[in-house]
Amino acid sequence: MINPGINRFCDVAVVGGGPAGLAAAVYLSRFLRSVLLFDAGDGRAELIPKTHNCPGFPDGVSGKDLLARLRAQATAYGTEIVAAGVKSLTAQPGAFVLATGAGHVHASRVVLATGVVDRAPAMHGLRKAIAAGIVRLCPVCDAYEVQGQRIAVVGPERSALKEALYLRHYSRDICIICNYPEDISGSTRAKADAAGIAVRDFVDDLVLRNSGLDLVMADGSTERIDVLYTAMGCDVRSELAMEVGAHCDEDGYILVGPHAQTSIEGVYAVGDVAKALNQIAVGFGQAALASTHIHNAMLAERAGSRCEKEPEAHHQSPNPRPGG
Repeated sequence: MINPGINRFCDVAVVGGGPAGLAAAVYLSRFLRSVLLFDAGDGRAELIPKTHNCPGFPDGVSGKDLLARLRAQATAYGTEIVAAGVKSLTAQPGAFVLATGAGHVHASRVVLATGVVDRAPAMHGLRKAIAAGIVRLCPVCDAYEVQGQRIAVVGPERSALKEALYLRHYSRDICIICNYPEDISGSTRAKADAAGIAVRDFVDDLVLRNSGLDLVMADGSTERIDVLYTAMGCDVRSELAMEVGAHCDEDGYILVGPHAQTSIEGVYAVGDVAKALNQIAVGFGQAALASTHIHNAMLAERAGSRCEKEPEAHHQSPNPRPGG
């Protein structure tokens, strides 16, 4: 553990202890790079009750179990995991400086795997509902598991309609819920109706039950659903990228190139914080690309430095042969 006020140096600092950040740490450590990984312990993967679309786990794996496996793998190869967040990131000549809850760190390269925070409706027992698979956050991840069930979608009308249309492939019983009729426009209602998607107005509360949720209407009546999907968007944790001037899109996602490098040389972004499909498998791929690019770039820097330090005589051609 780093002591406050102590400066530390490493080849690569990884910010974020989710699947993508840990995968990057595994690769980098196996490349014999010194790696410090900062984990604030508040990643969205911790909330996954069980995922069935993460390759290599035919029976599924919980987010906690997956993270435990990745931590063990990373530390086995030399990654040091620091239970602290990163407060700021600044660029200095030849290095980046991270101010963390455990001191200052100087790193040659930085991998940002800070993720996103999902927005969800205010309801009692939300975390319990997520753990039970009653409230879900990602239809790409787990719509397969809710085939044929009674599904509600909540969120701004455009997002809610898009998600409801996606889920319509898996169930015939889909509805969009809202507090007031004016929350859903006439055009959205028409599109929903054409697709066989109901709109439930005047939903006043969501009550968790042992099997599903009760939609409590303003008049006191209730309707039972099996699953609620949130289409409320998320808050992207790209503040550190913005501090060093990395380009982000209008929603805050960090824009990256083919090697997961940001617009700032030496700063990379992997996982949900990067502009891409928010999937664990995608994060793993980005981690592999970023780590390999970092390693190769550092090898090239070292080779260049060696050449610069070699005496001039080492670069001279041998004397020509007589008569040559």
